[in-house]
Amino acid sequence: MITAYTNARLIDPATGLDEKGTLITDGGKIREFGANTTVPEGAKVVDCKGRILCPGFIDMRAHAVDAEAALAGGITTIVLQPDQTSLIDSDPVVERIRRRAENAHSVNVYPMGAATRGMEGRELAELGQMQASGAVAFTDCRQPVSDSQVMRRLLEYAGYFGALIVQFPQDRGLANGGIAHEGEIATRLGFAGIPAVAEVIQIERDARLSEMTGTPVHFALISSRAGVEAVRAAKARGAKVSCSTAPHYLHLNDNALEGYRTFAKVSPPLRSEEDRLALIEGLADGTIDTIVSDHDPKSEDVKRLPYGQAAAGIVGFETLLALALAPMHAGKIEMMAVLKALTSTPADLLGLPGGRLEAGAPADLVIFEPEKPWRIDREAFRASAKNTPFDTLPVQGQVWQTIVGGVTLFGGE
Repeated sequence: MITAYTNARLIDPATGLDEKGTLITDGGKIREFGANTTVPEGAKVVDCKGRILCPGFIDMRAHAVDAEAALAGGITTIVLQPDQTSLIDSDPVVERIRRRAENAHSVNVYPMGAATRGMEGRELAELGQMQASGAVAFTDCRQPVSDSQVMRRLLEYAGYFGALIVQFPQDRGLANGGIAHEGEIATRLGFAGIPAVAEVIQIERDARLSEMTGTPVHFALISSRAGVEAVRAAKARGAKVSCSTAPHYLHLNDNALEGYRTFAKVSPPLRSEEDRLALIEGLADGTIDTIVSDHDPKSEDVKRLPYGQAAAGIVGFETLLALALAPMHAGKIEMMAVLKALTSTPADLLGLPGGRLEAGAPADLVIFEPEKPWRIDREAFRASAKNTPFDTLPVQGQVWQTIVGGVTLFGGE
């Protein structure tokens, strides 16, 4: 079917395009687009009424598929972390996930494979076999690869395959036993702290190993001012490093823990207001490359416990756009920078199709209203759990339609 999306504000962060026009999809691909594009005879017409149409969001870090929630959040591609019930550390598991996603005809799902066997940080996993089966990068998820020699061999091995290694930036020794940011709030609440220097030490070591081996490394979930500065310094030296953060680090600081609020327990922990502001600045100047949801649904059975026993993690698919746009609405970052961090940059880092408006590219698209106000309501979530610290928060920016392979899977006229 040929579909024409008319009266759209076409935005392509990969090229800087921002103009009113029409986009045509045909057979799951983008056929043409632009200000002077005409509607083919017999095409289905969708009037976007001035809404933004851009590439669908690519979420580089999710711990569950939750397809309906992802589509409601404008996400057309999920990169699934290896910490599943069946650990993603072998090619048969990778193949099963890819096959299941293809048969579902829904959101695109690509797995990250475990970097080491059992994510134990000792023996390298079979990166080549998993990559051949469809793994797009490799990580031990919430566990850093702590042994420097193992990390060196991992980067050297990944270099043979052109594979991306994703490291959790937290020194295990300094973080051991910690459950909150080391600071005034943790002291007052009686929590064991994790200092920001734990993030810096891991970044600086692995940036040096990246330089030594020539293999890129990506740091997941930067959370501190010092972490941003460490990445910025490594990039200035020419190191092949990149990094992500999540909207909750851009929106909240460790004051959210007051009252022992376990729904604000995440890993790495929420840090100070100074750290939060530095993350926004790092996103604005390009030090932080991508925004991820870190979507991690947890049942109330494991969240409504004493803080030290409660599981870390929040759901993030359905709030990704609105929370990512909040710094833009505050005048601290340009919309193009936010959208680039959700589309073309993750596509480029992972070698994925899509992420840009281009003739012949997959018709994975999102149409949204950046100024539309709404209130987050956890009871309305489509996710498999409701664990969010943002319940009742007023926000701006709402998805109108999500299209995958030219088929509208969320929203309507």
